[in-house]
Amino acid sequence: MVKMSNVIYIDGLKDNYVFDLDEDTVIYHFNINKSYKVEINLNEENIRLDYYYNNINYDDNEFKIRINHNKSNTISYVYNHGVNINNNKLHYWVDGFIPKSSNNCNCNQDNQIINIHDGKSKIWPNLLVDNYDVSANHSAYIGKFKESLLFYLMSRGINRHDSYKLLLEGFLLNTDSVDREKIKDFVDEIEKI
Repeated sequence: MVKMSNVIYIDGLKDNYVFDLDEDTVIYHFNINKSYKVEINLNEENIRLDYYYNNINYDDNEFKIRINHNKSNTISYVYNHGVNINNNKLHYWVDGFIPKSSNNCNCNQDNQIINIHDGKSKIWPNLLVDNYDVSANHSAYIGKFKESLLFYLMSRGINRHDSYKLLLEGFLLNTDSVDREKIKDFVDEIEKI
């Protein structure tokens, strides 16, 4: 990850957020069992967004995000990682929009949901592109941790429960640059899973 001058932590006090960005920005969004709607407008040329959404889900919830590349030469990297604990619904709608007037944009999405039990998760990764001079990529994974990962950790002397905790922490805290004091409740919630 590139070091950004503008770092935002979403506090979770609202259900809807709109950001109008005019400089390189990192947004950290850590959520416990709540639905959100987020819209981010990249309003200046040559800016970059790195957005990290990590959630722990117990009930039926949804997350909707839309990144609008309103100017040319903008870059977005969106990382959505969720853990669905119970047999409930967790839905992600992830839209990257590049209009005809925005050239040389780069729009990237990485979407993953781990179902602990038999949750009903869905991901809709949408790339809404009206320009040929762009790079747009998305991925979506819904499932469980691979048994081979658990086996590897267990073969190193770590019991299954602790191996699972390590994988959860690595999955949900997927960046080294986050200030863990600012997300203490989230880190504590991982320990409860």
